[in-house]
Amino acid sequence: MTVKPVLGDWEVPAIEWIGAQDRRAWVELAVPGRQGSLFQDLDGAPTRVAIAGSIFGDERRDEFLDELRGKFQAGEPVTFVADIVTATAVQYVVIEELRIEESAARPGETAYFVLLRESPPPPPPPDLLGGLDTSLLDQAGGFLDSVTGALSLIDGLGSLPDITDPTAPLTSALDGVTGATAGLGDALGPLVEIFGSSE
Repeated sequence: MTVKPVLGDWEVPAIEWIGAQDRRAWVELAVPGRQGSLFQDLDGAPTRVAIAGSIFGDERRDEFLDELRGKFQAGEPVTFVADIVTATAVQYVVIEELRIEESAARPGETAYFVLLRESPPPPPPPDLLGGLDTSLLDQAGGFLDSVTGALSLIDGLGSLPDITDPTAPLTSALDGVTGATAGLGDALGPLVEIFGSSE
């Protein structure tokens, strides 16, 4: 059966050998005066998958190295699918080690060895609000939108006149009347002498 593991969206070519290692992490607790030890289970250690193969030809070698070294240098977890990790929880891996070899005894052949290590995705960020009722945030957002809309409407009205002193326009209107009646006192002088003063 042809082995075709897929690393991210890239099918690893020309595989000659693949192996997986699963182990548990244990802490040994010695018991004084008793033969044997107690062991505390610290859960499973990350699964390791080793892949070995060889590529022939310069063009295939260059394509292979560009793809694999790009994933190695990125240092980010990528998805991994292979028959050998069936019945495990392995979904994401990082490339822990990459080894490339060429030999004069086998011209045109490039041997490779890739060691993958399980790297589960990080947990989701914590909910900082906990169990708080978030409907208040929605109401506050709606109120803020209303205030912003009202301010925009006021800005759209343009500049409003200064209404702190309403007599300023009236004073300038009375200046014309005062100027027109300035000579009235002199014109009424003879009438005052005829009719006399009312005092």
